Amino acid sequence: MHLSDFIAGSVGGAFGVAVGYPLDTVKVRVQTQRQYSGVWECVKTTCRTEGVGGFYRGMSMPVTTVSFSSSLVFGTYRNVLHYLHQMRHRNAAHAHHKADIFLAGFAGGVAQVSVMSPADIVKVRLQCQTEPLHHIRPDSRPKYRGPVHCVLSIAREEGVLGLYKGSGALALRDGPSFATYFLTYNIICDLLSSGSQPEWRVVLLAGGVSGMCGWAIGTPMDVIKCRLQVDGVSKRRYRGFLHCITHSVKTEGAAVLFKGLSVNCIRAFPVNMCVFAMYELVVRFLRSAS
Repeated sequence: MHLSDFIAGSVGGAFGVAVGYPLDTVKVRVQTQRQYSGVWECVKTTCRTEGVGGFYRGMSMPVTTVSFSSSLVFGTYRNVLHYLHQMRHRNAAHAHHKADIFLAGFAGGVAQVSVMSPADIVKVRLQCQTEPLHHIRPDSRPKYRGPVHCVLSIAREEGVLGLYKGSGALALRDGPSFATYFLTYNIICDLLSSGSQPEWRVVLLAGGVSGMCGWAIGTPMDVIKCRLQVDGVSKRRYRGFLHCITHSVKTEGAAVLFKGLSVNCIRAFPVNMCVFAMYELVVRFLRSAS
């Protein structure tokens, strides 16, 4: 097992959350709430009614869990890639087959779903609470008082399986998304690197572009996931995964599946530059120290 990859993935993932969370809140609200005509209106409304703190609603949950989920993604990716490489009877000097990178990335994305799904539904529900924060309006009474209260409320009202609502869409988002993510990163590094280790400017460029490509693939399922996760908070609109897709497309057009794509791509470049920079930094440090 590549322990350094688990540790590096953990550090990189946590750093990425800190960088991109405000835009993630905007993305979730645009995808799930029809009162916003666009990204800029969502930003202005949030600032006016909730202040800057509104962009950080629910952040404690992903910060708490992202280290484990990211280490699981990167660790699974590296270990599956290693096993696939061995199955082809190649030694370490041979380059990894692109199909192996794609499959390993897919496995890494799906592997984190069991861990990420409960944390993600809590994050999304807290982000979608648009009541003014208590210090702005002391009389405001949001449904969920915080991450722990949200977890307990969902478990009590919807059962433990309620914490996994939208997990199918999450798996269909993260499998193809991470497969594209790691494949794009490796292709760019191979094209722009002359040595065995890519330069830092290549790491930053490849990380940013791979993040954008991953979200371009993952956004349609991200929209469905978010809608399923908030469905039932006030009233139930969707009967299930397929009904959510057909109802959303029928009422809002096919473009609804790409709501938040621009925000995802804008957020993805700096976030994933940081993720891969931290990942490579920690991996190189741990391997040089061992």
